[in-house]
Amino acid sequence: MTPRPPGTESASSGRADAAEYEVDVDLDAVVAEVLAWGGPRLRDLPWRHTRDPWRVLVAEIMLQQTQVSRVIDRWERFCEIYPTPADCAAAPLGDVLRLWQGLGYPRRARNLHLSATRLVDDHGGEVPGDLDALLALPGIGPYTARAVLVFAFERDEAVVDTNIARVLARLVGRRLSPKAAQQLADALVPAGDGWLWNQSLMDLGATRCRPRPACEACPLAVVCAWCVAGHPDPDPAIGSAGVGGRQAPFVGSDRQARGEVLRDLMVSARPSERYRPEIVASLITDGLVVADDAGVISLP
Repeated sequence: MTPRPPGTESASSGRADAAEYEVDVDLDAVVAEVLAWGGPRLRDLPWRHTRDPWRVLVAEIMLQQTQVSRVIDRWERFCEIYPTPADCAAAPLGDVLRLWQGLGYPRRARNLHLSATRLVDDHGGEVPGDLDALLALPGIGPYTARAVLVFAFERDEAVVDTNIARVLARLVGRRLSPKAAQQLADALVPAGDGWLWNQSLMDLGATRCRPRPACEACPLAVVCAWCVAGHPDPDPAIGSAGVGGRQAPFVGSDRQARGEVLRDLMVSARPSERYRPEIVASLITDGLVVADDAGVISLP
């Protein structure tokens, strides 16, 4: 259970010079502490009980920018109705959007539907275990692609979401670029324990190393540079590898207006003139709404 040494390669972007992620921390000790902490404490989440690549992919896409508590029931229902990529690809996008309702960011549903179609057309209806092939799917970025490799195929790869980026930045006491965070994460992955390691580090960020941290209950408190220094401002996590501050208000936003249009269309088609033209135009551009010659809009 030793971290992968500098110079070894993974399916992640090529290993860079050790100096780019070199830190004054005992990486072996960090790995041992996190695995010992995480093993008996992992959150009991339903997608952690499967290694089905499609179900893992669905979970990872749903979890983007959506709280875990809101995803659980929707994930179980989605996987019940669309247990394979072929089942999802065969359904109208409108049906997928209806099932997605309440999760927000409906472009994720459209991309998942497009990905299902691509999987059927190009991969025999199977989710590939190859980084480049995953990245070629619509809406699949580096985090999601690596997450599928780790959580479905149990590859010894590193994933970096906002929770993990926050832990890593505070651990080393400085803001990390996406590249630096990925390199440090790659260096920490223990051979043979990639699945448990990534889940444990993610849960550490989700339950202990939160925006308002609970350092007294964190296994890394004595080696965390930011904690040892007394939490000086600025917090190195802010701005590190996608870790942001507060999200823009939802009330009154275009996101809210788009959601209201989609909710109406889930009941029936409506005249487009009922809504702000720019909102309708954006939904049409995103492929979430179609319009007929009379200006009536509906779900695809």
